[in-house]
Amino acid sequence: MENASDEFTLYDLRVEVVECRGEMVCNHQIGDYFELSGENLSLPAGQTFPLYSLAALLPLLPVKQRATHPNDWISTDTDIACPDPNCGAIFRIMRTGRTTFRHGDVTAEPLDNKVD
Repeated sequence: MENASDEFTLYDLRVEVVECRGEMVCNHQIGDYFELSGENLSLPAGQTFPLYSLAALLPLLPVKQRATHPNDWISTDTDIACPDPNCGAIFRIMRTGRTTFRHGDVTAEPLDNKVD
């Protein structure tokens, strides 16, 4: 068992369709959402989420999971427009909690190989 010094914390996220500015042409509805804890994404039973919207949101999620400076835009900006220019959906990325992980449980690389 590794000691507590190998622990790190990430925010859990909820990404939800919160608004429609114009016409919604993609396959999502207001209220649709997914949640992210660590590397695990989950959807409510029976709900889908469009691949292209997910692909546009994915690059933002790892940085939203990490603690950031309060003045950094990534800390304050939560609403993201659908990548389809004809769709008016707005997604909101919300930090919902925190989960603690252990380095040794998420990678095979030892801590002593870290680069500063």
